[in-house]
Amino acid sequence: MLLVLLLLGGCAATAPHAPPLQIDTSLNAIAQRSRVDVIVVHYTHASLPRSISLLTRTMVSSHYLVTDEQPPRIYRLVDETQSAWHAGDSEWQGKTALNARSIGIEIVHPGWEPNLAGQRGPDFPADQLAVVAALIQDIAARHDVAPHNIVGHSDVAPLRKQDPGPSFPWRSLALEGIGRWFDEEAASAEQARMESTGLPDAQWAQQELKRIGYPITMTGEWDKQTQTVLAAFQMHYRPETVDGVMDAQTAAILKVMPTTGSAVTSSLAPRPGAKPQTFRNDSAAHQMASSQVQ
Repeated sequence: MLLVLLLLGGCAATAPHAPPLQIDTSLNAIAQRSRVDVIVVHYTHASLPRSISLLTRTMVSSHYLVTDEQPPRIYRLVDETQSAWHAGDSEWQGKTALNARSIGIEIVHPGWEPNLAGQRGPDFPADQLAVVAALIQDIAARHDVAPHNIVGHSDVAPLRKQDPGPSFPWRSLALEGIGRWFDEEAASAEQARMESTGLPDAQWAQQELKRIGYPITMTGEWDKQTQTVLAAFQMHYRPETVDGVMDAQTAAILKVMPTTGSAVTSSLAPRPGAKPQTFRNDSAAHQMASSQVQ
């Protein structure tokens, strides 16, 4: 036994040590891109202290948290090189496992409860939206995120989630060049046509929702999942009435919606009676957002 131990000790003593790892980074492949190609917007449905607790002390997280303070503050909770656990069971444009390929932005907001009275929930404060808009633009520019991939949690998980809710101003963001929108003049003309010729069937609606990115099962029926996904679409593109019911306006918007591409800003103008949104979405806002990342 002593002889064996001596032999083993001798082997250990004479084993060669691995040289320090040296990696040459002078070469760079052109076939690469950021792992991030989706930005998902959420609201916390909680106060600021509760939001911080949920996003730092539980198994839910996001890359950024935008507070409702004055002025708003941006917390970076997860480094962009890491996956945050914010999207859950999700799908967009036929791709799943969005946590691995997205940046999550949580906004402190009290939330919204679905209703048939047209109540859209509390507004997002203008200062908070200014910071959110600048943050989205900064992330999208650095990771080359396409406009149609700037979405809400309700878009990628419509059967489970409803944030950021109908009061989140996607149209106003489109006026700032953020996200995908549609040609409103073309939608108005298509709506008039559909009001005279009739509405398309459930199979058409399911095909169009899937075409523009929504996860939906093709059943050819006006079933519960179709109504729920249609309501998610309405929350994003027609938030005045979120009821999951196909009407001429919803069908027209769905038909003219580009599959991909930038926001259509040439035909956008403030709607009559709409509250103006000013995001200060310029270099000063970007500087403000960058300086407030904690």
